[in-house]
Amino acid sequence: MHYSAYSGLELLDSAVLVLDHAWRIVYLNPAAESLFELSQRLAAGLSLEQAFPNDGKALLQAATLARRNNTSFIEHDLKLLTASHNELHLSCNATPLESGNAALLIEFRPIDQQIKIANEERILVQQQANRELIRNLAHEIKNPLGGIRGAAQLLERELVRRELTEYTQVIIQEAERLQSLIDRLLTPHRIPQVAEVNIHEVLERVRSVLLAETPTGLKIRRDYDTSLPPLTGDKEQLIQVMLNIARNAVQAMQGQGEIILRTRVTRQVTLARKRHRLAMLVQIIDNGPGIPDAIRDNIFYPLVSGRADGTGLGLTLAQTYIHQHHGAIDFDSKPGHTSFNILLPLTQEN
Repeated sequence: MHYSAYSGLELLDSAVLVLDHAWRIVYLNPAAESLFELSQRLAAGLSLEQAFPNDGKALLQAATLARRNNTSFIEHDLKLLTASHNELHLSCNATPLESGNAALLIEFRPIDQQIKIANEERILVQQQANRELIRNLAHEIKNPLGGIRGAAQLLERELVRRELTEYTQVIIQEAERLQSLIDRLLTPHRIPQVAEVNIHEVLERVRSVLLAETPTGLKIRRDYDTSLPPLTGDKEQLIQVMLNIARNAVQAMQGQGEIILRTRVTRQVTLARKRHRLAMLVQIIDNGPGIPDAIRDNIFYPLVSGRADGTGLGLTLAQTYIHQHHGAIDFDSKPGHTSFNILLPLTQEN
């Protein structure tokens, strides 16, 4: 069937639904078909609750308010699930119509990118405050820690009963362990050594290290876009970023599973409020158990770890280095699939 009355909506980038007086779908434009994974043929005649069985009530409420007040109603944060259970974050504008069988037009715009940018900026501010706090605390601990270690060494030399050195050794070793932790807390403040970097050389180094550390049970698959140009960055820092993330994956899978190292080019990306024509996407994907719900919102914070023996500094360090490269890092995680996604600019254009 050709819906010539709505032909002007077919060229819109935003998704549009047209409903009749019983809130059944009369028409959806190609952008809506793509967004909601619904075809015009299958959707025509469906009620909102049939088309969106998990979220139809929220959409129905917006439609009802628009018609009741006979004016446009805007919902700024609407969540809908597609047929394949992908969650969409949308703004929608419901507008009453008086055109034959058409009673309401609903226009949808994805707001995932705006939410992502806002969250990224919020997290960045929090992380900067946390890093400054941790850095100041580390400096306060560092000097007395050296004094404790030195005093234990002097005491050990004066001991007459040699079996007592077991206790001084505990003091010395624990002081050294804490010193190592303090050094790691202070490491991100090193100035990057910038040069041209081939990201695949970075990933191949990471792959070699992981396979050497876990020679059995671990499979690492490459999925590279070899046409990617070099980026400008600190090679050692980028190796550390990828290694920290990939090691977390190996430990989460207890050394038994698959990791995919994937590279792609993306276009027209906004990073740190700056528009880049080209950016590089690096994904580190594993088929482990996923990130625990309890730490998802705080996973990049210092000293937050999903393991009892973890220091919680690996991802903090990774995020710090990526921000120093004017990039962004986030993740998607569910049982059986966790993907850390790293975006790095390839151009300096606005």
